[in-house]
Amino acid sequence: MSESSLTKIADSLFFHEALPWSHDEVNRQLSLSLSGLDDGELFLEYREEETLGLENGLLRNVGFNRSSGFGLRGVTGSQTIFAHSDILGMDALRRAAEGLGSVERTALDPDQKPRTRPVEAGEADRRAALYGAMHPSEGSDFARRAALLGEIDAYGRGLDRRVVQVNATLHTEWQVVRILRPSFLQKEQAGPLVDVRPLVRLDISVVVEHDGRRESGRAGQGGRYVLSRLLDPACWQAMTQEALRQALVNLEAVAAPAGDMPVVLGAGWPGILLHEAIGHGLEGDFNRKGTSVFSGCVGRRIAAPGVTVLDDGTLPERRGSLNMDDEGTPTSRTVLIEDGILQGYMQDRLNARLTAVAPTGNGRRQSYAHAPMPRMTNTIMTGGSSSEEEMIRSTKKGLYARNFGGGQVDITSGKFVFAASEAYLIEDGRITAPVRGATLIGTGAAVMEQISMIGPTMELDPGIGTCGKAGQGVPVGVGQPMLKVSGLTVGGTAS
Repeated sequence: MSESSLTKIADSLFFHEALPWSHDEVNRQLSLSLSGLDDGELFLEYREEETLGLENGLLRNVGFNRSSGFGLRGVTGSQTIFAHSDILGMDALRRAAEGLGSVERTALDPDQKPRTRPVEAGEADRRAALYGAMHPSEGSDFARRAALLGEIDAYGRGLDRRVVQVNATLHTEWQVVRILRPSFLQKEQAGPLVDVRPLVRLDISVVVEHDGRRESGRAGQGGRYVLSRLLDPACWQAMTQEALRQALVNLEAVAAPAGDMPVVLGAGWPGILLHEAIGHGLEGDFNRKGTSVFSGCVGRRIAAPGVTVLDDGTLPERRGSLNMDDEGTPTSRTVLIEDGILQGYMQDRLNARLTAVAPTGNGRRQSYAHAPMPRMTNTIMTGGSSSEEEMIRSTKKGLYARNFGGGQVDITSGKFVFAASEAYLIEDGRITAPVRGATLIGTGAAVMEQISMIGPTMELDPGIGTCGKAGQGVPVGVGQPMLKVSGLTVGGTAS
C-alpha cells in the first residue's frame, strides 16, 4: 500500500468532520507548544483489539476494545514533559500543551533551530513495506474465529487419551499511528509519519495426566499478517501437536540436577535469554546514564570471538518489526556486537541526541498514553560454524535447554534467572532423560564470554514475545542458532 493510502487511512481516523480540530489548527498549536524545545512530537493512535479465549471446552474470555488518543511530548536536554488524552480535540490538546509550559524555554522563535538539533537517521529508504495495512480479521467473521477454538479443543483431546484439558487464545490487533512534529524539529523533506500495523497471535496449551501426575505443554505463533494464516488447519493442528509433544515430554521428566555445567541452548525461542540478559543492557538510556554493565564499552570485547548480535526491526511480518518506530524513525538492522566486539547501542531520539549519534529506530511506546524509550525490536544472534551434533558430542555431563519459560534480569548487574520449560540431560555426549524444574542462573556478560560453540543456522522464535520495561509492554522477536555455553549455574530439584 502506498504512503498516500496509509495517510488517507490515518487522516480518516484523526481528522474527520466529527472531530473539533483540523490539520492547520493542530499544527499551529504544536508549533506553539514545542517552540524553543530540543525535541517533541504529537503521537496520534487508533487501536482495535479482540481476544477470544477457550478453557475447558468453553469460550470464557471474549473481549473487544477500540481506543484512540494522543500523547504530546516536549523535550529539553534530558528532561521530558509528557501529557496524553483519550479525547481527540483542540480543548484537550490545549490543556495538554499547558503542561509543556513548565519546560524551560530558550528565546528562540518557532522558525529558528532548537539549541541542540536532533541527529537525524537519514531520509527513510524506499524499501517495501514490512507488512500489509489490512485489518488482521479481514476475510474471517466472528463465528469462524470462535469456532476455531472449539476445533482446536476437539482436535487436541482426540490426539491422546491422556489429554485432560486444552486451552486456546486468539488475539488480533490493528493499530494506526500518525506522528506530527513542527518543521523546525523535522527535516523539511520528510513525508507524513504514518504507519498501519496488524498483529495476530494464537496460543495453545495442552494438559495431560497419567497415574495422577499432570503436566502441560504450550505452543504459540504470531506476527504482522492476516488471521487467515492461523486459521489454516495445517497451522493450528501442528501447534496443537507441538503443545502435546511438550506435555508428554514433561510427563516423563525427572528432577533436574543442580550445579555448574555446560549448557547447550536450543535455536529460536531460547534467544529470549539473549534478549533479557544482553539486549536490555545495550539500550541507549541505560548506557547514557552509566547504569548498564556495558556502559562505555564500545570498541571493547564483551563476548567470545564469533559472537555477532543484531537488533533488526526490518524483518518482514515479524512480531517485533516496524516500518517506523514510535517517533517516526525508520527501523534498521543495527549491529550491536560483531565478532565479540561491542559496536554500539539501540537509540531513540532523546538518547541519540544527548550522545551525538543517530537514532536507530528503537524509540518505542506501549500506546499514546506512554512516552517513548529505547526498546528492542527483533534481537538475534547470527550463525556460526559448529555442528549441532558436535556440541552434544563434546559435552560429557551437561544440560540441553530446548525451550524457555519465564525469567528476570537486573539491568545494572546483568544477573538473570531463567526457567527451562523443556530440557534434557546430556550424558557422555548423548541427549538422555528429560528434566523438570531446571533454572539457568548467571550474568549476561559472563554468558557472552563463555559461548564456546555456535551452530550454523539461526532460527527465529514463532512470534510470541512481549517485552516489559518501566511498566510498558511492546511486541518483540528473538532468534539465535543452537549454541553451547561452556559453564552456567543450573538450579535444579534433584537431591
